[in-house]
Amino acid sequence: MKYEIAVYPEREKLMELAGSTDPAPIVMVNLLKFRDVAEYKDGGTERISGREAYMRYGVEMRRIVEAAGGRFLISAALDSVVIGEVEELWDMVALVEYPSAAAFFAIAASPEVLALGKHREAGLAGQLLIRSTLLEDHV
Repeated sequence: MKYEIAVYPEREKLMELAGSTDPAPIVMVNLLKFRDVAEYKDGGTERISGREAYMRYGVEMRRIVEAAGGRFLISAALDSVVIGEVEELWDMVALVEYPSAAAFFAIAASPEVLALGKHREAGLAGQLLIRSTLLEDHV
């Protein structure tokens, strides 16, 4: 399986979400890999971990998402692989529910979230962000 980690989504993938007319809620699965030490582009000298920098982003994102009708479902440290094998385990998984794909886009593209991006970017070595749809039968 090939995968590529990134910090930001490709524009065309974001635009698919922006144009979505599906009113169904979506759940974004975040697989996060943190830097050992945060790297702020503005050259800040505060020495904090990548996890701590990302959590500065996460605390504010929770407030923004919940104000828009979304919710944080789970946030957990990843400990070990039980089935399968990977070269390197992700550090954390977070599942966040948004009212719709268009609502996710509106939140992600908001000036408030863009301003918070400095903490996200400083803290992350990489991320996979996977859009998922809730199943009716909850298998």
